Amino acid sequence: VQLQASGGGLVQAGGSLRLSCAASGRTFGSFSSYVMGWFRQAPGKERDFVAAISWSGDSTYYADSVKGRFTISRDNAKNTVYLQMNSLKPADTAVYYCAVVFGTNRVEAGPYDYDYWGQGTQVTVSS
Repeated sequence: VQLQASGGGLVQAGGSLRLSCAASGRTFGSFSSYVMGWFRQAPGKERDFVAAISWSGDSTYYADSVKGRFTISRDNAKNTVYLQMNSLKPADTAVYYCAVVFGTNRVEAGPYDYDYWGQGTQVTVSS
């Protein structure tokens, strides 16, 4: 499985960005269950959980710091997961990574549970 994250960039505080993560190599449909997640890592800090979504899209989970501002969604026909980020703050500045964990519907899975990771896309929010 390969995950390609895109959509990052430079935006002013209060602005919006939409990240995309396209999967290839093995389609989601070959697995009975899986969870897609977004994480972020700021310079000098650990990789933190941002949001996750189940294979069906019925279950989502967000970090408290992004609740009400970020929305995760998926398009299984396109093997793509999205992260709509609104009301961005300078504290949201980080490299954002998408990841997938197979064989579970547990959207609360931690970073060490994930099987595959994308290369990351930089999000910079200026004040």
